[in-house]
Amino acid sequence: MPISIAKIQEAATRIRKSTRRTFHEAKASSLATAFLCHSHKDASLVKGITNLLEDSGWDVYIDWEDSSMPETPNRQTALNIQNKIKDLKYFLFLATENSMSSRWCPWEIGYANGVKNIENILIIPTADRLGTARGNEYLQLYRRIDIADGGGLAAWQPGQTSNGVWVKEL
Repeated sequence: MPISIAKIQEAATRIRKSTRRTFHEAKASSLATAFLCHSHKDASLVKGITNLLEDSGWDVYIDWEDSSMPETPNRQTALNIQNKIKDLKYFLFLATENSMSSRWCPWEIGYANGVKNIENILIIPTADRLGTARGNEYLQLYRRIDIADGGGLAAWQPGQTSNGVWVKEL
């Protein structure tokens, strides 16, 4: 099942005590690091899913938080993104209406598919208030992240509906 956008927005309203580390510190501590592919139009959803992932002990890279990114997207932007996708352990695709229609997001997942182990690419499918799901196109290709019955995030293999693995255990 896709994660409801309302659930992600609810997570975005939580105040988190900052536990931000540099990605080098996170990697040195063997924490999961992830590149979050998303549309900039989904800023509140990005905050919510980041809170949920950080609750599971992950450090999440958000490109618009990176001061080394150019103000206007250009070739350097693409090179920076490619380097982050290669450097961080996981590639996550936040599948929303906006990311599915983005020019950058399909390029990013295509690039990730070429440079990462398929087990390290995960889709985060979402559903709007009407139940319209986003990300179905990718669900048979990659593992997906969803909210498990216990309330935390878990990952499932394509087509699997039971026996997911807690994200904090990946």
